[in-house]
Amino acid sequence: MKSSAILQKLMYFALDMDGTIYLGNKLLPGAKEFLDYLAAAGRKYVFLTNNSSKNKQSYVNKLQALGLAAKVDQILTSGEATALYIKASNPNARIFLLGTADLEQEFLSHGFTLTASVPDFVVLGFDQTLTYAKLTEACHLIREGVPLIATHPDINCPTDERSGYIPDVGAILELIYASTGKKAKIIGKPYPEIIDVLMAKLNCRREETAMVGDRLYTDIKLARNAGICGILVLSGETKKMDLAHSEVQPDYIFESVRELTAALRDK
Repeated sequence: MKSSAILQKLMYFALDMDGTIYLGNKLLPGAKEFLDYLAAAGRKYVFLTNNSSKNKQSYVNKLQALGLAAKVDQILTSGEATALYIKASNPNARIFLLGTADLEQEFLSHGFTLTASVPDFVVLGFDQTLTYAKLTEACHLIREGVPLIATHPDINCPTDERSGYIPDVGAILELIYASTGKKAKIIGKPYPEIIDVLMAKLNCRREETAMVGDRLYTDIKLARNAGICGILVLSGETKKMDLAHSEVQPDYIFESVRELTAALRDK
């Protein structure tokens, strides 16, 4: 692991939620104290999620129900990141969107026109309202040269239904690729574009920024791809034994954010 001096320079934290701050509907030990410390120390944080099916307020509601003082501007979803990514180059873009009503509202709030008529982009988000007609139209447009952008690459979405998973954006991308031969530009974790959006939003520098999460292949890989500090917590999916077989390695490892708080306090 890197020296504690590098840890002390960190001022901006991108935080995974499930497995890092909470597990399901249970707040993890030390999570509130960690966030309180960051706020008191003047260190800023944003919760980062690949889930593009919900709006930011739904996450605020969940975090507040767990006793955390979260605000809307402290949430960055892959849906919002995708909208901001497109807005940076084409603020008046026409978009054929495959997504939930929440994602539609996200794009409308940024001033985009949602249409199947001469769109500038096809955007794929997590869409439980997806129909064969919408999918067919998307493939027609993509074959005609309209660029495809996806909010995130997750193959499956965890759920309490039957086997525990339902198809997510990554699975639909495979179908689109099989049909059209076209790959998507992907914005969410582990792709660096979501951190580029975050850094522009917070006006921060890479050497001052860290990604804190419990997954090597999304959170820590994102940190590697984006050139920022990667902090792994072992309170969620990844266990210590997994590190021996992983090409992706974190800069720091802590049992939980409780131990990270202690390390950040140690000057």
